[in-house]
Amino acid sequence: MAAIYSGIHLKLKSAKTSWEDKLKLAHFAWVSHQCFLPNKEQVLLDWVSHTLVSFYNKKLDLEDEVVEKLWAYLDNIINSRKLQNLLKNGKTISLSFSIAQVINERISEACAQRHLMNIGTVLSCCRGILSTPPLTIIYTAKYELMVDLLSKLSWLACKQLTSEDAVTSQLFDVLQLAFAQYLLLQRQQINPNRVFGQVTSHLFQACLLLRHLLISRTWMQSDDSHVRQHLGKEIRNHIETMLQTGIFQLELLSSYKEELLQEREPQGRKKGALKTLLVPVSTVQNKLSDTNFCESALHGNMVANSVPLLYKLFLDSYCKAENQLLCFHMFTRLYVCLRLSYLQEDQWEGKTLSPSVWNTELLAVEQLLNLVLSNDIYNIAADRIRHKEIQFHFYRRLAETLVNHSQASIPAWFRCLKTLILLNHLIVEPDLDDLVASAWVDADISELRTKKPQEALINVMFQTYTKLRQFPKLFGEVLSVICRPAVEELRLPVLSADLTVKLCECLLELPPNQILDVLSLILEKCRTFIIPYVEGDSDMALKLLSLSSVLHAFMFNMKCLDNVSPLPVVLRTQSLLGELQKEVIQPLLDLLKDCCVKEENLDLWLEKTSDSALLLVYTWVEVDTLLHINCSKYVCPLADIVPAVSDSAVESWDFSALLPTVDAQCWKRVVGLSSNCFSTSKYCLELLALQKMKKILIQSSSMTEADLQALQNMAAFILESGRSSMSTGMSEPWNGNASAVTAFNYPTAHWHLVVSNLTILVPYFSLRDVEYLADMLLRTLSSTQDQEVSADHESSVTVGKVSSDLLHSPLFPEIRVLHCAFISCIIQQCTGMLHSAAKSPADHPLLLLSTDNIPWHEEVLSSCKTLDLLVAPSENKLLKNEPSLCWKKMEEVAQNILTLTRTSSPVTLDKDKIERLSALLEILSALKLDSLFPSDHTRCFLLLLSLVANTRANASCSKLKFLSTCLHLLTCLQTGRNAHSSFKVFHASDVLEAVMTSLFSTSKYFDGTSPVWAEFLQVIQSFLEHFLQITVERRWSVRLNLEKFITFLANCKPSAEAARGKSRKNWNPPTGQLLLVALTTLCHILTLFHQQQQEMRQQPTEELSALLELAILQTGAAIESCLWNCAKDQPLPLTFIPSITTLLKADLRFMIRDSERKSPKDLGKHWEYSHTELYQKFYSQILRELALAEGHLQFLRSALQFLTVFCSAQDLYPGKETAVTVFYSIKKLLAGSTVSCYPNQIAAQLPVKWRERESFLVFQSPDNHSIGYAMQRSLPGPAADSHHCCAYTGGSSSPAEARRRDSHKPTSCVTGIQHSSNSPSGSSEDRGLWQRIPGNPRSALLYPAVSP
Repeated sequence: MAAIYSGIHLKLKSAKTSWEDKLKLAHFAWVSHQCFLPNKEQVLLDWVSHTLVSFYNKKLDLEDEVVEKLWAYLDNIINSRKLQNLLKNGKTISLSFSIAQVINERISEACAQRHLMNIGTVLSCCRGILSTPPLTIIYTAKYELMVDLLSKLSWLACKQLTSEDAVTSQLFDVLQLAFAQYLLLQRQQINPNRVFGQVTSHLFQACLLLRHLLISRTWMQSDDSHVRQHLGKEIRNHIETMLQTGIFQLELLSSYKEELLQEREPQGRKKGALKTLLVPVSTVQNKLSDTNFCESALHGNMVANSVPLLYKLFLDSYCKAENQLLCFHMFTRLYVCLRLSYLQEDQWEGKTLSPSVWNTELLAVEQLLNLVLSNDIYNIAADRIRHKEIQFHFYRRLAETLVNHSQASIPAWFRCLKTLILLNHLIVEPDLDDLVASAWVDADISELRTKKPQEALINVMFQTYTKLRQFPKLFGEVLSVICRPAVEELRLPVLSADLTVKLCECLLELPPNQILDVLSLILEKCRTFIIPYVEGDSDMALKLLSLSSVLHAFMFNMKCLDNVSPLPVVLRTQSLLGELQKEVIQPLLDLLKDCCVKEENLDLWLEKTSDSALLLVYTWVEVDTLLHINCSKYVCPLADIVPAVSDSAVESWDFSALLPTVDAQCWKRVVGLSSNCFSTSKYCLELLALQKMKKILIQSSSMTEADLQALQNMAAFILESGRSSMSTGMSEPWNGNASAVTAFNYPTAHWHLVVSNLTILVPYFSLRDVEYLADMLLRTLSSTQDQEVSADHESSVTVGKVSSDLLHSPLFPEIRVLHCAFISCIIQQCTGMLHSAAKSPADHPLLLLSTDNIPWHEEVLSSCKTLDLLVAPSENKLLKNEPSLCWKKMEEVAQNILTLTRTSSPVTLDKDKIERLSALLEILSALKLDSLFPSDHTRCFLLLLSLVANTRANASCSKLKFLSTCLHLLTCLQTGRNAHSSFKVFHASDVLEAVMTSLFSTSKYFDGTSPVWAEFLQVIQSFLEHFLQITVERRWSVRLNLEKFITFLANCKPSAEAARGKSRKNWNPPTGQLLLVALTTLCHILTLFHQQQQEMRQQPTEELSALLELAILQTGAAIESCLWNCAKDQPLPLTFIPSITTLLKADLRFMIRDSERKSPKDLGKHWEYSHTELYQKFYSQILRELALAEGHLQFLRSALQFLTVFCSAQDLYPGKETAVTVFYSIKKLLAGSTVSCYPNQIAAQLPVKWRERESFLVFQSPDNHSIGYAMQRSLPGPAADSHHCCAYTGGSSSPAEARRRDSHKPTSCVTGIQHSSNSPSGSSEDRGLWQRIPGNPRSALLYPAVSP
């Protein structure tokens, strides 16, 4: 055979052999072991390489198909496992350098093609070469070839990123390998100039463009995610490393110094000396300025993206203290590469930059300036002393360019100016007025992403001029800009809420005289430039409002004077207030007094003038009051003026007591003028009315009738001012500034003022006003529950936020009359929804709870003397003569609820009404239900009981969650201090009967296997437990109430059907579970009460013992009924085990009671009479299932609680078993594989007595260092019988898997407790009952209806 294939080499070289045959022979020779050629692998590799090189050198003429097959053959060889194994075994195989050149040329040709086709094989060959070290030498041995390959691959990647085709990972995998090989090769180069030349000549432009495209590309879903998330990042890192080590080497520092600092050299230096040196900066500049390698738009963005990177790399290499000037010159040389520098040099000849270009350029400048700032390049003193302020002049020109070409819509513009101020505030100070105008006062900015940088810039200005103690200079420019001619309608408020906070921080640091200087400037501007020309001029009125808002912000946020303030400062403040009142406020009020308004809508100038005047009046009054209280040195400028006494002093429009220089008639005209607009004017009038109330309350030692009347009028005026605007239900967020109130956010400001001052206002509201206030509170809460506040308004005030804060405030329950009225509003809304859904609305019981002529607030009004005076005389008579009328009505309501329950006439609720009622209940749950007045407590109890007992859901929706909420709130009421008040209108047994009757009738609609149902049962149990506990603690007709409840449960439909032995087809599991929960809870409460009496050494009465015995019998019957009627395909609920535990506790308690009276012989009869066999069967079954319950903590908790109670009765153990059997089962449980994951949780379920016994010890497992419990070594090992094995097998498989596996077994199974093969003997009835308990290979206890 060897002779047959020995001539293959000759045939490959022969011209007579067709290329098709040659390729077949070559392929056969590579894969066949029967072809013997000396150095066969190298020969075949040389042949295909030589053929391809000859073709591309024009020495061979081949068809395209043959060429592609040759590339495929080369790719197969390079990437074959055979070649890798040969190389690994030490065989020498190499490629010719010419094939590397061919690969580079082929990649270069692909760059020129429109679409990237037929290049995949070449890239695969390249990848194989670069990933195989012995083959990589064809590139690493020649540095230029490696540079050329990397350059071609980079250009090819740029082409793919700019095309519309999807980006694939093949090219970028090869590129990543090429970069890795190149960086290793670059570090080995010893000539830095050569590396610099190669990088700048071949790699610089391509790599920067590639980096820009990787960052800026809009990635599509069809693109390879690996490129975007991993390869792209790695390639960008490689590019930065290549530039760092190639262009900014430490060896090139002298070249950079020679070029950048040449102006500092002596003039006698020879001009030709530089010709022999490297000029790296100019080279980089030329490459960046070259626009031939890409489109002009792409080129500009690439340069803007690359310049900050180059400067960062330069600083990383050369930034030292002695190189600050060098770094600055590099900054200037890179900056001129940006298009923004053309504006500074007037090279654009009138052309402008587009917004997108501005954004890109400003982002680059921002990064450059941040690098200058963070690296401390600009030293002000050194620049001025040593370098003739060369840096300062450059930054100054840059600041002029930015200010002269305002770009207030671009966030980077503000950040650039902020950085310049941080470098040196003198850079921008010559243009401070234009900066304030364009970046602050005249800037129309509403977007949050732009507003934040703007506020950051202004904050830096505040802080800078605060530290310099030049705050008056800054605000002098601000005031000048405000007074400039401008389109004032477009101006936003000068000081936003965030800026006001920043201003306040600065004012606290400033000396008082600095602030007073600013106030003097404001007064001078108003007096000189505004007030003489404001009449009829809207522009001047708007300027006046801006100045007034600034003055208001300063006076409200400056540090208040006190007794230690210097007297000159106090006197100057006093003088300023006098000037403000005399030269600004008084002329404005006189102007408003003389205006004659005939139309409802005010002119703009009149509205804004009114806003300014009243804002200044309120500011003056507030500041004057504060100074009078806190500073004894202060004397009011109007102290000598005695206010005129008039009959209108009690009127809501007369504020003469606050500002004596203004008479009552003037105030009447001003108030009438401002009542036509919802803006700052009306809000300030409300503030003045509140201030008047405070003044009366402070100054009046004893309240006169006139004072009380004035307080009532002011309170009514405040509430009435916003009544019409609040009724619309539409309001925008408000920033909290009085000067920023508009018609759109006035309702928010009004509501905030009312709610914030409820403690002052509510005592002087009429009862109808309180009811309106409560109704508005409920309406705003209901309308804002589903509204979300946008990010722009997170810090703003909204109506919903104000109402929600009041609802959750601890102060709300203290405002008792409002709290009571709010509950009435909730009841009225619930009644309205039930009224519309009822078949006979007139008969619904809750209608009586919402009747207006019933004194529901009598308890609150009796404790509030002020409000008692406001009630009408007829109502006073009613309160005096009929104090219990509301209780009589509530008794009538209670009887109606019970009647509707017994007659089964519920109201059917659709999904929408249930959702609306649930929303109201959510609001009710936010109240402190444990601190209600007795009448309010009882009304809430009646409301919730009616919703539970007298409503049902239609077939389209579920009422389960709604019922859970109602029962939870009823439970909360029963934990309150007035929990006994509900028994004034109800018997306890009637409440329990109504609740359970309703639940029994609706339980057939519920899914008894859902997790929601399990939670619902817990809610019911909690309600019953609390209610029964209170019933027992009251010691009022306890026997009668409990006996009636037990009788009801014994005679109810579920119990009656179980007693008659109906077919299980009619059995409803949720109903049975409800009955079991009710009986278990009753049994539990009676057992506790029985135990408490014995602990207090009181002999339990015969009635109590009889009740307990009856409860035991009924609970046992219910358990047996559940076992009997449990469907085959449904497991028992997990609540079943606690029920048996409770029954066992009750039996034990009864036994203890009998043990004190009976002999041991009689005591044994008790166990015969009780449920001994049932307890023993459960005991045996739980022991079997413990080993399977490693991951079921809820089952473990219930099971261990049962075992704890069971083990306390030694006579209950079946056969010869003892407590040791229990310990063995627990030991087996703790030895399980799953327990080691959470030993502490398992151990926590063990009874405390067991954990304290010496039979347990704590050990640390050597394999997983987990804490567990084990038996003492003296105890013998577990000797479980065969019938104690688990119900299913499966090794380490999870219980869920076993459950699925068993579900496919063809076995007749009934869900229940597992049993052994030797079922107990006894009567046929007993065996039948036991057979209903077990029968299912699955564990019923371990797999309840609701998974834990």
